[in-house]
Amino acid sequence: LLSRGVEEVIDKNHLKERLMAGEKLRIKFGVDPTKPDLHLGHTVVLRKLKEFQELGHSIVFIIGDFTGRIGDPSERSEARKPLTEAQITENMKEYLIQAGKIIDVERAEIFHNSSWFLKEGVERILELASAVSIQQVLRRADFKKRLEKDEDVTLLEVLYPVFQGYDSVKVNAHVELGGTDQTFNLLMGRRVQRHFKMEEQDILTVPLLEGTDGVKKMSKSMENYIGLYEESDVMFGKI
Repeated sequence: LLSRGVEEVIDKNHLKERLMAGEKLRIKFGVDPTKPDLHLGHTVVLRKLKEFQELGHSIVFIIGDFTGRIGDPSERSEARKPLTEAQITENMKEYLIQAGKIIDVERAEIFHNSSWFLKEGVERILELASAVSIQQVLRRADFKKRLEKDEDVTLLEVLYPVFQGYDSVKVNAHVELGGTDQTFNLLMGRRVQRHFKMEEQDILTVPLLEGTDGVKKMSKSMENYIGLYEESDVMFGKI
């Protein structure tokens, strides 16, 4: 569970002890609906999520309909264009059907993070903004590269990992899964939980799949992915 198809576990000894003690853990994975498709890269994480589910743990699938409006800045060389509420609603219509190809969505906890961000409003956002320093956020490699090139990093992008971290607070995550490009965001979840006096989540990252361009990671924003709902001959051609 902690080695096959796994890149890194933080804190591995802590998580192993909890698993060996027979604890039933809450395992979190979130996806932003920036496109209508889940893709083959997502299945790497979903398959690991399924392993935890089959062992009797509670899996928590978050659709980031609030954070999706900002867009994850991880490994991006430029800011994303914000999406409208209508675009987000359209994009996420079949996410659970697609995720259901791998996990049992009937036995999963499903959340939309707009349900707390829109309800709790500006006061909560201000508190989150005070939980982390600008220096801590700007240490991430993709931000540093852009700043060195004198390219803009928006305040929304700076807040994104803090918002993702707050998701872990709201669902009381014990473990969060993600690709290796998500390490900074997952660690931010630990920091935000610490701010709210919660036990910090453990982190498990999985390798990234190469995209159809043969160079970059498989990504919705880079249009180099194999969608789970594409026609079989299209999938075959892309592979």
